Amino acid sequence: MITISLNGEKTNVAKDTTLAQGLELWDYTQTKIAVAINGEFVPRSSYIDRQLHHGDQLDIVRPVGGG
Repeated sequence: MITISLNGEKTNVAKDTTLAQGLELWDYTQTKIAVAINGEFVPRSSYIDRQLHHGDQLDIVRPVGGG
């Protein structure tokens, strides 16, 4: 297990977890989101290959509509 920060809250995931697997685990698969890891946005095309590492800081945001 490794410890990461998910939107400011510490959480544990299996050592070989990818970002795509984490998003599925945290139930973010059906929503439009943007993800930053350690302050850098991750392209959606990289989610399946981006492995999470101990100490990573993930920020997941949903677009907010307005007018």
